[in-house]
Amino acid sequence: QVQLVESGGAEVQAGGSLRLACTASTFTLKPYGIGWFRQAPGKQREGVACITCGRENGIAYGDSVKGRFTISKDDAKNTVYLEMNNLKREDTAVYYCAAEVATGWGPLAAEAYGLWGQGTQVTVSS
Repeated sequence: QVQLVESGGAEVQAGGSLRLACTASTFTLKPYGIGWFRQAPGKQREGVACITCGRENGIAYGDSVKGRFTISKDDAKNTVYLEMNNLKREDTAVYYCAAEVATGWGPLAAEAYGLWGQGTQVTVSS
Protein backbone atom coordinates (compact mmCIF):
# COMPACT_ATOMS: atom_id res chain seq x y z
CA GLN A 1 0.00 0.00 0.00
CA VAL A 2 1.36 3.41 -0.95
CA GLN A 3 1.32 5.42 2.23
CA LEU A 4 3.45 7.56 4.45
CA VAL A 5 4.33 6.51 7.99
CA GLU A 6 4.80 8.89 10.90
CA SER A 7 6.71 8.20 14.11
CA GLY A 8 8.09 10.03 17.11
CA GLY A 9 4.93 11.13 18.86
CA ALA A 10 4.98 11.06 22.64
CA GLU A 11 3.84 12.83 25.77
CA VAL A 12 6.10 15.69 26.76
CA GLN A 13 5.95 18.53 29.24
CA ALA A 14 5.33 22.10 28.14
CA GLY A 15 8.56 23.73 27.04
CA GLY A 16 10.00 20.43 25.89
CA SER A 17 10.97 19.18 22.44
CA LEU A 18 10.13 16.31 20.12
CA ARG A 19 11.21 15.23 16.67
CA LEU A 20 8.70 13.57 14.39
CA ALA A 21 9.70 11.54 11.35
CA CYS A 22 7.81 10.79 8.14
CA THR A 23 8.97 8.08 5.81
CA ALA A 24 7.78 5.72 3.10
CA SER A 25 8.90 2.16 2.45
CA THR A 26 7.51 1.71 -1.05
CA PHE A 27 8.43 4.94 -2.84
CA THR A 28 10.90 7.80 -2.70
CA LEU A 29 9.85 11.09 -1.14
CA LYS A 30 12.35 13.13 -3.12
CA PRO A 31 10.05 14.29 -5.95
CA TYR A 32 7.28 15.32 -3.58
CA GLY A 33 6.51 18.26 -1.42
CA ILE A 34 5.86 16.85 2.04
CA GLY A 35 3.62 18.50 4.58
CA TRP A 36 2.93 18.06 8.26
CA PHE A 37 -0.59 18.64 9.50
CA ARG A 38 -2.23 18.23 12.87
CA GLN A 39 -5.71 17.74 14.21
CA ALA A 40 -6.80 18.26 17.78
CA PRO A 41 -10.09 16.87 19.12
CA GLY A 42 -13.01 18.99 17.94
CA LYS A 43 -10.84 21.12 15.66
CA GLN A 44 -10.17 21.23 11.95
CA ARG A 45 -7.00 19.83 10.45
CA GLU A 46 -4.29 22.50 10.47
CA GLY A 47 -1.27 22.88 8.23
CA VAL A 48 1.90 22.93 10.34
CA ALA A 49 4.84 22.92 7.92
CA CYS A 50 5.83 21.76 4.48
CA ILE A 51 9.05 21.38 2.50
CA THR A 52 9.66 21.60 -1.26
CA CYS A 53 6.03 22.56 -1.43
CA GLY A 54 3.84 25.09 -3.16
CA ARG A 55 4.52 26.99 -6.34
CA GLU A 56 8.05 27.95 -5.25
CA ASN A 57 9.06 24.50 -3.97
CA GLY A 58 10.00 26.17 -0.71
CA ILE A 59 9.36 25.82 2.99
CA ALA A 60 6.27 27.12 4.74
CA TYR A 61 5.11 27.17 8.36
CA GLY A 62 1.77 27.75 9.98
CA ASP A 63 1.60 30.96 11.98
CA SER A 64 1.14 29.14 15.27
CA VAL A 65 4.44 27.26 14.98
CA LYS A 66 6.75 29.79 13.32
CA GLY A 67 9.99 30.16 15.26
CA ARG A 68 9.39 26.94 17.24
CA PHE A 69 9.14 24.18 14.64
CA THR A 70 11.63 23.29 11.92
CA ILE A 71 11.02 20.98 8.97
CA SER A 72 13.89 19.22 7.22
CA LYS A 73 14.45 16.48 4.71
CA ASP A 74 17.07 13.72 4.47
CA ASP A 75 16.90 12.23 0.99
CA ALA A 76 19.43 9.52 1.84
CA LYS A 77 17.14 8.26 4.60
CA ASN A 78 13.96 8.96 2.63
CA THR A 79 12.67 10.83 5.66
CA VAL A 80 11.18 14.22 6.46
CA TYR A 81 11.55 15.48 10.02
CA LEU A 82 9.60 17.94 12.10
CA GLU A 83 11.64 19.32 14.99
CA MET A 84 9.32 20.81 17.59
CA ASN A 85 10.72 23.03 20.32
CA ASN A 86 9.16 25.02 23.14
CA LEU A 87 6.06 22.88 22.94
CA LYS A 88 2.81 24.28 24.31
CA ARG A 89 -0.35 22.55 25.47
CA GLU A 90 -2.12 23.81 22.37
CA ASP A 91 0.29 21.76 20.25
CA THR A 92 -1.44 18.63 21.52
CA ALA A 93 -2.86 16.84 18.48
CA VAL A 94 -2.48 13.92 16.14
CA TYR A 95 0.23 14.83 13.63
CA TYR A 96 0.03 13.57 10.06
CA CYS A 97 2.36 13.79 7.12
CA ALA A 98 1.23 13.77 3.51
CA ALA A 99 2.60 14.22 0.00
CA GLU A 100 1.71 17.19 -2.17
CA VAL A 101 -0.10 15.66 -5.15
CA ALA A 102 -2.03 18.59 -6.59
CA THR A 103 -1.16 22.11 -7.70
CA GLY A 104 -3.05 25.37 -7.52
CA TRP A 105 -3.49 25.41 -3.76
CA GLY A 106 -1.58 27.18 -1.04
CA PRO A 107 1.45 25.32 0.29
CA LEU A 108 -0.34 24.23 3.47
CA ALA A 109 -3.76 23.56 1.98
CA ALA A 110 -4.77 20.02 2.92
CA GLU A 111 -6.69 19.73 -0.38
CA ALA A 112 -3.38 19.56 -2.22
CA TYR A 113 -2.12 16.55 -0.28
CA GLY A 114 -2.58 12.79 -0.49
CA LEU A 115 -0.97 9.54 0.63
CA TRP A 116 -1.76 10.49 4.21
CA GLY A 117 -0.17 8.54 7.03
CA GLN A 118 -2.05 7.15 10.02
CA GLY A 119 -0.80 9.86 12.34
CA THR A 120 1.22 10.02 15.54
CA GLN A 121 -0.07 11.43 18.82
CA VAL A 122 1.69 14.36 20.47
CA THR A 123 0.51 15.26 23.95
CA VAL A 124 1.90 18.29 25.77
CA SER A 125 1.22 18.40 29.48
CA SER A 126 1.69 21.28 31.87
